[in-house]
Amino acid sequence: MSESSGATFGGRRAVPPNTSNASENDPPTMELHGLVPRGFNLQDYLNVTGVHLFKERWDSNKVDHHTDKYSNNKLIVRRGQSFYIQIDFNRPYNPRRDLFRVEYVIGRYPQENKGTYIPVSVVSELQSGKWGAKVITREDRSVRLSIQSSPDCIVGKFRMYVAVWTPYGIIRTSRNPETDTYILFNPWCEEDAVYLDNAKEREEYVLNDIGVIFYGDFNDIKSRSWSYGQFEDGILDACLYVMDRAKMDLSGRGNPIKVSRVGSAMINAKDDEGVIAGSWDNVYAYGIPPSAWTGSVDILLEYRSSENPVRYGQCWVFAGVFNTFLRCLGIPARVVTNYFSAHDNNANLQLDIFLEEDGNVNSKLTKDSVWNYHCWNEAWMTRPDLPIGFGGWQVVDSTPQENSDGMYRCGPASVQAIKHGNVCFQFDAPFVFAEVNSDLVYITAKKDGTHVVETLDTTHIGKLIVTKQVGGDGIKDITDTYKFQEGQEEERLALETALMYGAKKSLNTEGVVKSRSDVHMNFEVENAVLGRDFKVTITFRNNGPAHYTITAYLSGNITFYTGVAKAEFKNKTFDVTLEPLSFKKEEVLIQAGEYMGQLLEQAFLHFFVTARVNETKDVLAKQKSIVLTIPKVIIKVHGAQVVGSDMVVTIEFTNPLKETLKNIWIYLDGPGVTKPIRKMFQEIQPNSTVKWEEVCRPWASGPRKLMASVTSDSLRHVYGELDLQIQRRPPM
Repeated sequence: MSESSGATFGGRRAVPPNTSNASENDPPTMELHGLVPRGFNLQDYLNVTGVHLFKERWDSNKVDHHTDKYSNNKLIVRRGQSFYIQIDFNRPYNPRRDLFRVEYVIGRYPQENKGTYIPVSVVSELQSGKWGAKVITREDRSVRLSIQSSPDCIVGKFRMYVAVWTPYGIIRTSRNPETDTYILFNPWCEEDAVYLDNAKEREEYVLNDIGVIFYGDFNDIKSRSWSYGQFEDGILDACLYVMDRAKMDLSGRGNPIKVSRVGSAMINAKDDEGVIAGSWDNVYAYGIPPSAWTGSVDILLEYRSSENPVRYGQCWVFAGVFNTFLRCLGIPARVVTNYFSAHDNNANLQLDIFLEEDGNVNSKLTKDSVWNYHCWNEAWMTRPDLPIGFGGWQVVDSTPQENSDGMYRCGPASVQAIKHGNVCFQFDAPFVFAEVNSDLVYITAKKDGTHVVETLDTTHIGKLIVTKQVGGDGIKDITDTYKFQEGQEEERLALETALMYGAKKSLNTEGVVKSRSDVHMNFEVENAVLGRDFKVTITFRNNGPAHYTITAYLSGNITFYTGVAKAEFKNKTFDVTLEPLSFKKEEVLIQAGEYMGQLLEQAFLHFFVTARVNETKDVLAKQKSIVLTIPKVIIKVHGAQVVGSDMVVTIEFTNPLKETLKNIWIYLDGPGVTKPIRKMFQEIQPNSTVKWEEVCRPWASGPRKLMASVTSDSLRHVYGELDLQIQRRPPM
C-alpha cells in the first residue's frame, strides 16, 4: 500500500503526525504497475462483490468477544481473539491461482511499521500473537474467514478493505463504512496487557455499566450509584474522540499505560480543553452543579457534540467519567475512595496545621489540606516498564490537583509500589503515597516568628480506602493494598524506602511529641439533620493525680469536601477545671440558623477543637467533619418491568426546609431503562411535595437501577435510587 506523499528531508519522507482516528485517507482502488495490455478486463480476475461481518448482537462475533451490550451496529471485537467474516466473489475462489488479503487501516497517514496499516494474509494455520486469516469454509462463490488480531494492536476504529492480486497490480474494494471494525483491549486474552484472570472481576470491572461511588465522611460513609453507560449509543465514539482531542499518536493507542495516562489528563479541562471543567467554589453559573449528575453518558455525549468542556465536575464526577472511558475501551477499572486524603502541597509527607498561640488555626500559614474524601480510579494492566511484581492495579486520577510532566494528570502509579514505598517508579507515585501516608503535624506559630511542633497524628490520613464489592453494591475495604498497618515493621520500612527514594520530610518529628500531662481530649458530634439544631460534646479526661485547668477553643466551619474552609459559623472559648482521675463533658449547641445561610454543595461542617493545659503548656488538638443528613428523592415504578413494555416512573421530593426552594431541577437516569432526562420546577414551598411522572420503556434485561437527583439554588446533593429487575420479553 502506498504512503501519502510528503516533503522530503535528508532523503527521508516526513509523514505528518497520525493523531486522529476520525481522519481518513482512502487507499486507491487500483494499484497497477507497468504496462497494462489493451485487452485487460477486471472482470477476468477475482472480484469482491460483498463483505459480511456478522455484527448483530446475537452473532458469535459479538457474543464471544463480550461486545454484544454495545449500542452500536458496527462490528466490535477484542484484540488477540479470532472473529469471522465472509467475502463474496464474482466466481468461486481457487486458492491455487487466486491471491487476496484483508487490510485494516486507521488514521490519515497509515504506515505498516506503526501498526496503522495492517495487511492480513491468508495462512494455513493461525499463529498465536500474530495477525492472520484462515479460510474456514468455501461455499459456491463465498469464503468464510477466521481473522485473528494481534494482542497488542492499536485500539480504535479501523477501516477495512479487501485487496486482490492480478498480474498487473492490486484491485482493492472501495471505502465502505459498513465494514468499519472497532478493536478493543481484551481482558479475556492471556497475551493482552490488560488480561484479568478472574471471571467475576471481568464481569464487574469491564462489563458492569452501573457502579457505586462512596463519599461522605469516615464516620458517616454515604454512597450513590453512578451510571457508567459505557455501552450506550455514541459513547465508544466519544471515548475515541477524547484521544483524538489529546492529539495522541495512534501508534501508542495499544498501550494501556499511555492510554490511561492520556485519559487522566483529558477527563479534566484544566490545561487541554478536556471533558469536564472542575469547580470547587460553590458557584455553578452557566453549568450543572457536580452533585446533579447521575452518570457519565450526558457528559461524554455533550463533550463530543459541543467539542467544549462540560461544566461542572468534582472528584467523584471525574472518577465516574474516567471509569466509563477505561471500561468502554476494555481496560478493567474501578472507582476508589480514600477517606481523609492528603493534599500535600510541598510533598513532604506532612500536612502542617499552623495554630495561633490561642489555639485558633492560622489560615495564612496552613497551605496543606485534608480532603474529607477523594475519589480516583484504579486500572488493571501489566507494567513491563517496571520491575516484575508491580503490575496489576494502577492508580490513575483525573481530578486536576498537581502538575505532572507539564499537565494536570496523575498515574498510572503501581498500587504495589505505593504500599512498599517504591516511589521512584513512574508515574506520580510520590504524590499518591503522600495522599494515603502523610502525618498531620500541629505547629504553633509564635508571635516572635518561631514554630513549635506541638502534636503529631500519624493515623488520620488514609484512614480507609474503599471500592465497590464485586457482584454487589456493598463496600470493599482495600486499605491494606495501599499501606501496612500503623506500627508494623513493614510500615516503617515502607516509609524509610519512600524517604530514600526522594520523598521529603522537612521537620524532624521523631521524639518531639511527648505529652507532659495526663490529660486527653476527644469530642463527638451528634447525628445532624439539615435544618435542625444539634450538639457537640467535648470530653476531657484526667488520668493522673494532678489538678489541671484547661482553656479550650471550638471553631465550626462550613467547608468544601476538599477540607478548604469557606466561613466560620461558630466559635466558642471556655475554661475547664479537671480534678485528679476524673473526666468532664462540655456541650456546645449548634443552632440551624448559624449554618443554614452559608451551606455548600455537600453540607459539610468541620469542627476544630484545641485545648491548652495551663500548668504544662501542652496543646491538645482534634478535628472532625460531619455530613448533614439530607432527605432523599423517592422513586416509584408502576407497571410490568419487562423489556419493551411501558412502565410509569414517579419521582417525589419533599422540601425539608423552612424556606421556599427555587429553580429546582430533577434529573432521572437508568442505563437500559431510560435515557438521561431532566425537568425543571419553579419553586417548592416549605414541607410541600413535588411529583414528576415519566413513561419509560426498558431495552435491557436483568438487574437495573433508576437514579434521581435534585438540585436548586439553596439545596443540593439530594439523591435517590431504586433497584429494578427487568424481565426478558416473553416469546410470542
